[in-house]
Amino acid sequence: MSRIIHHIDEIGRRKQRDVVFVAFDPGLTKGCETWTRLPIRQQIIDWLDAEDIAWTPCAHFASENHMCVYRGQIYIDVPHDPEDPGYRKVAAYFEFPDGTMRLPGVTLYHLPLSMAMTNAHHDEPGFWERWAENF
Repeated sequence: MSRIIHHIDEIGRRKQRDVVFVAFDPGLTKGCETWTRLPIRQQIIDWLDAEDIAWTPCAHFASENHMCVYRGQIYIDVPHDPEDPGYRKVAAYFEFPDGTMRLPGVTLYHLPLSMAMTNAHHDEPGFWERWAENF
């Protein structure tokens, strides 16, 4: 079944806030056929579901200069706000108190809205279709 996977910056613009997402080191897929069989990814999804934290697959920051293959990144639908209980729960799961990652090969990223807005022109109707014609 096909599905659209939105870029993390597009998600930030749609939410109009800073966003968080998880990415996996490419080396983790060694021994796995693909990210779909990555045990740590499924562990994270199971935890998010058990904690009733919404998530969706997401692509890396959009670029007009190159295309990146999807490697299992996950957008986590909590605001990047240290005062938000959902964010605190997510941060505690992924990070030690000093900010280092608890799960080897997994990184929790923060994308500020200001950075996502640098690609606001991507949201103009027909932008990507015109881009593809000139690719």
